[in-house]
Amino acid sequence: MKYSKVYIDALGYELAPNVITTDEIEKRLEPFYTSAGFKMGQLEVLTGIKERRFWDVDHTLAQGSAKAGQKALTAADVSPDDIGALVFCGVGRDGFEPATACAVADALKISNTAHIYDVSNACLGMITGMVEVANAIELGQIRAGLVVSCETARQIVDATIDEINREKTVEFYSKTIATMTGGAGAAAVLLTDGTLGNNVESRHTLKGGVVRHDNRFHDLCRWTFNESGMPTHATVRMRTNAHGVLENGLALARQTFEDFTREMDIPNNMPDKFICHQVGSTHQKMFHKIMNIDPKKDYSTFPYLGNMGTVSLPMTAAIAHERGFLKSGDYVGFMGIGSGLNCLMMGIEW
Repeated sequence: MKYSKVYIDALGYELAPNVITTDEIEKRLEPFYTSAGFKMGQLEVLTGIKERRFWDVDHTLAQGSAKAGQKALTAADVSPDDIGALVFCGVGRDGFEPATACAVADALKISNTAHIYDVSNACLGMITGMVEVANAIELGQIRAGLVVSCETARQIVDATIDEINREKTVEFYSKTIATMTGGAGAAAVLLTDGTLGNNVESRHTLKGGVVRHDNRFHDLCRWTFNESGMPTHATVRMRTNAHGVLENGLALARQTFEDFTREMDIPNNMPDKFICHQVGSTHQKMFHKIMNIDPKKDYSTFPYLGNMGTVSLPMTAAIAHERGFLKSGDYVGFMGIGSGLNCLMMGIEW
């Protein structure tokens, strides 16, 4: 897929207010650690994550999304009346119905002729949402669209800590350690056809991208109920085959990157910079190795923000831009990998 008139006019993000250190997480795991003979400090060694952030208990996903969305609209000086689509793309939602996007649209006073809906695609959600909006802009159906997400990790981390301390087995811990990387945050990506606002100098050209999946591995990471169907009294649980996700996800990423270089016809030494989904230090090191890229081309936020699901990649891009890592003229690769397994890579001329 290639685009000729789609731009990222602004990125917005909202940090969750409560900093939770990995030391705090491990102190809560002390019953299991004592039983297993584990020493404190191993979680940071395994993941490279020093801290993450959580929302307040009564926070909603729509609230965080609206704050990030407003920042993007303000930065680009684009009116809510000009938004032709608002898409919420989180792993979690504030309820089964209506779409969480409805509450976000109401908070932002989005045009009442806009498409308002949710997209769900695990950690790939916001990149999938960007494709949906970019397609509509390229077709001339809309002039601008806002892609938003907000993720919360407090609830699933709390529940999983209780499970680990109850089970007290290394085998169970290995299935849940990925959950301990979870963080919270909100992000927004404002896409336009280039005819709106006054953010011309900071506008980034969306060149295109490719998608590839290997859905044989859809059972490797599951965030589900402990009962089948949609039970009313069930608990929520998360189980991850971390090794399987890493090995097969990286193989899929490599295939996607090869497709991307052919489709977008870029030289072997490009992209100039990479912004990837944030998981942890082991994943990052293996990604650099299998993709054969210089680590200096990559930017990371996981050490202090953890894995924020759909929010990780766009927030990392926004922070990398703020701190001067992404420079005007850079060809930037957005690489997203989500449970399923699904992979999508996009090219942006910064």
